[in-house]
Amino acid sequence: MLAIFCETPGQLVPKELPKPARGEGEVLVRIRRIGVCGTDLHIFTGNQPYLSYPRIMGHELSGTVEEAPQGSHLSVGDVVTVIPYISCGKCSACLKGKSNCCRNIGVLGVHRDGGMVEYLSVPQQFVLKAEGLSLDQAAMTEFLAIGAHAVRRGTVERGQKVLIVGAGPIGMAVAVFAVLDGGEVTMIDGRTDRLDFCKEHLGVAHTVTLGEGDKDRLSEITDGDFFDAVFDATGNPKAMERGFSFVGYGGSYVLVSIVASDISFNDPEFHKRETTLLGSRNATPQDFERVLQALREGKVPEALITHRMTLADVPSRFAGLTDPKAGVIKGMVEVA
Repeated sequence: MLAIFCETPGQLVPKELPKPARGEGEVLVRIRRIGVCGTDLHIFTGNQPYLSYPRIMGHELSGTVEEAPQGSHLSVGDVVTVIPYISCGKCSACLKGKSNCCRNIGVLGVHRDGGMVEYLSVPQQFVLKAEGLSLDQAAMTEFLAIGAHAVRRGTVERGQKVLIVGAGPIGMAVAVFAVLDGGEVTMIDGRTDRLDFCKEHLGVAHTVTLGEGDKDRLSEITDGDFFDAVFDATGNPKAMERGFSFVGYGGSYVLVSIVASDISFNDPEFHKRETTLLGSRNATPQDFERVLQALREGKVPEALITHRMTLADVPSRFAGLTDPKAGVIKGMVEVA
């Protein structure tokens, strides 16, 4: 089978590997779609803090069942999506139902080789039936689940004023579920093309372009109160620190992005506002189920997918996804 290795930053190499044998308790999935995530772009550019090279990227996956264990709820040919956070099920986090931050987690495409291949064998509990969805929709489930999990962490309620800093795919995923939960959503970013997309397709109420006077505009939108919930999806330490100043009194700040850096904030302001600070990592099966239902109900626009390539094209075309001028929101790799 064809597999694409990221040998070193900037170097993608196609290799032929044996088709994997299905392990005990595992499902052999024929991979059909691979969504390209910011994590993949960071691996390619050498900015991913939890990775060693070489690595097969790919964790936003959909496909069809090739083989399943006897007695499985899955059948050959079923369309499936994959939870790529392979958790141990035994540590304190897993026992508390927080498998998303398992102490021994192995994320496909990051800690272990992922799905930029033709076939992948995955433990059965991490393979979800995506009945009623297209292969494209099923492949979008993972990044959308990150947004759904962040919104659940931030306990967004109807009528709350919500700010999302960063209008990349993860920020957009947060926006989808914040809007579905009834939040009045504002997005801020430096790219007006992405802000325009959010307003046109995602039901965002307000957009603000990063730059001079942006904080005054945010104050104006909220009558000077600022926001009940702020979500950072920038992956930028300075932006993450600045985001504290956008949180209203009694509000919450959810850090969805992660950086290999220390983050500091002004303690008197933090206490004066009784700010709730939350980290949001990955997603749980509960979040995946919510996303699958939202997709079935047509509540997520497929316009999020803007660029396509085949698996064989990845070595020659992948670098183009890193160019801001290309207008990429979600790249999708198709496996014939």
